[in-house]
Amino acid sequence: MTLRDALRLAGEQQLDLVEVAPTAKPPVCRIMDFGKFRFEQQKREKEVKKKQKVVSVKEVKLRPNIEDHDFHVKLKNAQRFIADGDKVKVTIMFRGRELTHPELGREVLLRMAEELKDAVTVEREPKLEGKNMIMIVAPKAHN
Repeated sequence: MTLRDALRLAGEQQLDLVEVAPTAKPPVCRIMDFGKFRFEQQKREKEVKKKQKVVSVKEVKLRPNIEDHDFHVKLKNAQRFIADGDKVKVTIMFRGRELTHPELGREVLLRMAEELKDAVTVEREPKLEGKNMIMIVAPKAHN
């Protein structure tokens, strides 16, 4: 019907003319209470927000000459973070002269990636940034 007729009809019923599908040809409108419509829309948006999983980045800090047991403790922490669906930032902190041998830090990071390879994908390869070497791993997508 024409816009004028629709508006008149809505006015008679003391309701509003609400456009529900503006992209359709012709646009689809409905006679309803606009306040109620907005409330329903906000409720739907809240539901959608609730269902979204927020992925945070957890950090595991290591040293280039870390002992085996300490390494496995940090590995378990990283596995727990991955299981929770979070990304993990693995950081090797260099102090003093350790920085002259960045390959030792790279070896530790690659060992960590190797241990986690079934559960993660390496999102960012090991890279030296200042006194730290950083690698980021993310949980594999489950299809």
